[in-house]
Parts: sequence; C-alpha cells; structure tokens
Amino acid sequence: MRNLIDFSGKKIIVAGASSGIGRQTAIVLSTVGARVILIARREEKLQETLRLLEGEGHSCYAADLSDLEGIEPLFKRIYEEQGASDGLVYCAGINSTLPLQQLKPQKLQDVFQTNFFGFIETVRQAVRRGRFNEGMRIVAVSSNAAIRGDKAHTAYSSSKAAMNAAVRCLAKELADKGININAVSPAVTNTEIYRQYASESSDSEKALMERQYLGLIEPEDVADSIVFLLSPAAKMITGTVLFVDGGLSSN
Repeated sequence: MRNLIDFSGKKIIVAGASSGIGRQTAIVLSTVGARVILIARREEKLQETLRLLEGEGHSCYAADLSDLEGIEPLFKRIYEEQGASDGLVYCAGINSTLPLQQLKPQKLQDVFQTNFFGFIETVRQAVRRGRFNEGMRIVAVSSNAAIRGDKAHTAYSSSKAAMNAAVRCLAKELADKGININAVSPAVTNTEIYRQYASESSDSEKALMERQYLGLIEPEDVADSIVFLLSPAAKMITGTVLFVDGGLSSN
C-alpha cells in the first residue's frame, strides 16, 4: 500500500513551535515518523512541546527570530548538529492591534521583524547549499487577515500579505533547487492570538462564526494541512496559499 504521509527518516524544522499551530504541527509530524527540530523564544515552552512529541531524536533551540542577525549563526549551529533538513515550517509570528494614529514606524517595524523579515531570513538560511535534502518543502503560516481587513490590524494584515506575495515569488526562484514553498492561511483559530483578538474586537464570537460557517478552527486542522503540503502528495503544489478558514474567504 502506498503511504504518502510517511515522514520516517525525515527531519523537519518547525519555527515558532512553543504553542498553538506550531506546537500542534510538531506533534502531528512526530506521529507520522518525522524527527522534529523545534525553534522558539521560550525555552520552557519548547521543552513542553518536546515532551508531547512521539518517537525519538527530536531537538530544540531557543532563539528569537526577530533578532535577524542571530538567525544565520542559529541555522549554522542547527545544520552542524542535525545535518541537512527535509522541510521547514515557519509559524513564528506576533499580532498587533493598533489604530492608525498609534501605528508609528517602530511599531510597524516590530511586527514585520518577526512576521516577514524573520521569515525571509529563515528561508534564506535553510536553502543554502548543503543544508537541504532533495525534495525539500517549506510551509509558511499566513492568515486570512492578509485578504480581509479589520480596524486597527494594519500591521498584522500587511505583514501576512507580504508573506503571501513572497511565497509566490520564492516558488519560482526555489524551483531551480527542487524546493516547493507554500503558505497556509487560517482564519479564526482557537489559539492565544484568537483569544486576544476576541477580547479586543467589537465583533461577537457569534457574528464571526456566522461568516466562518464551518466553525472555529482548531490548531490540528491547520497542522494537518501543513503536513499535507510537506508530504510527497503535494509534490506538484508550489507558490500557493491554501485557505484553511472554515468558509470565511468564500463570503
């Protein structure tokens, strides 16, 4: 029987693995045989994720991906210690709720530093010669906010729109290396960011769910889609933004 979702012997880096979608993605990858390399800022949260993984051979690295100068030495160390990888998932990100009059350039820079600039530098380091195996797959976690505006979410929405645009460009550039790159675009997902948004938004949860008619997305719903895009089953998919949004984008 052909098994397209078998990651035995594969090494996958998950950046932003301390909670939410990143943590769940790492867990799902471990259940299908992958060795998972975890990256996140908080050491204690990384250790929590590590304890939830199935199998052996997993590892973790505490690092702040908003420190752009630190990404190169981080990946140098990872590849010296772990060898070439088969996949990268970029889940690192921060939210921001600021109206225009409070959105000073530094505030905008802070959001883009992690959500976009950190993403680009992480991919740049991951695809250097000798650091990836044949059939490398990259998946970025974007957001439905990239195409649906909301008050006071200019910084966050713009950073995710930039990520989507970069994925389309990078797909053409990385094809020469045999690397596929895609993004998943969740809508309202049951994570810390959602719970923060729900407490600040003027929209009620009922109103949100009327538009997102399949209901509140769970982190494992997004993780399953990420694992699919990392798998051989998605070998002809690149430069795509996959909407995992409970029907929201169809409204």
